[in-house]
Amino acid sequence: MTTVHPLRRVALLCGLAILAAPAIAQDAYPSKPITIVVGYPPGGSTDLTARTVATELGNKLGVPVVIENLGGAGGAIGAQKVANAAPDGYTLLVGANNEIAINKLVTKKVKYDIKDFTAIGLIASQPLVLVASTGAGVKNMAEFTQKVSKNPGKFSYGSSGVGTALHLAGEAVKEQGKLFMTHIPYRGVAPLTSDLMGNNLEYGVFVLSSGLPHIKSGKVIALGTTEAKRSAITPDIPALAESPQYKNVDISVWFALMAPANLPKPVTDKLKKALADSLQSPDFRKKMEASGSTVASPTVNIDQFLTTEVAKYKKIVEFAKIEE
Repeated sequence: MTTVHPLRRVALLCGLAILAAPAIAQDAYPSKPITIVVGYPPGGSTDLTARTVATELGNKLGVPVVIENLGGAGGAIGAQKVANAAPDGYTLLVGANNEIAINKLVTKKVKYDIKDFTAIGLIASQPLVLVASTGAGVKNMAEFTQKVSKNPGKFSYGSSGVGTALHLAGEAVKEQGKLFMTHIPYRGVAPLTSDLMGNNLEYGVFVLSSGLPHIKSGKVIALGTTEAKRSAITPDIPALAESPQYKNVDISVWFALMAPANLPKPVTDKLKKALADSLQSPDFRKKMEASGSTVASPTVNIDQFLTTEVAKYKKIVEFAKIEE
């Protein structure tokens, strides 16, 4: 029988330990708190989505998941931090269309690209809604189209800012309807709402959950939602796509979980499973639906979804010549 010298045995065992270390480290993920970055101040729809999903992910992964709000530049500052972070699964992003897919198309100031992330999964979405002020004198899309088309350049619509999903939805309506309207970018929803209700602006685009209280109170008139089908939340409001002229309008605000690029596959797989399990939690679904969101299907191919979304936004940006 061959005898192994004690020193050689120690060296051999050390070598095996070193080779096994990466696998053990990945199997141990997560072993410390995870940070989810949100590129907006507390209280908005992205922040609410992040906090709701963070609770579920923490339960599924067995570690605290904390939120870091890093607002600025339409979500781009927070997204850039995650793009630059170590690909170890401990710094994640819950982001929306703007910072993940749109900002790069409309401003050269954004240095990151979608390839700088590992997409974990789609979380939820909310439709947008095109509304009219009570003074605009229209009650549906047929009346809207007729009035605006007969008065090119006379009317304006507002959104919460240049290059937002709301802005792109308004430009998609203009393109599909062959309409000429002026876009008025506001610094947020509050001043947009004020001008609409004061009849200082004829039309506007809201996230449905933000516009719904004013629609229910009769202070603005809902013309149509912007997803391909009616929202289950407001089945009485038609989808714009029901009008043949606007059949290709399909834009929503969506939220996705992202990580830095080059995330190791075992870590990616654990996060994907934890998110998929979270999406099926009755408590999670109840909270998201109460906020006006539709929870995404765990079977959505997130990479394919993002590719399709970017292509759609690129066409609108080029048509409307949107640039900051």
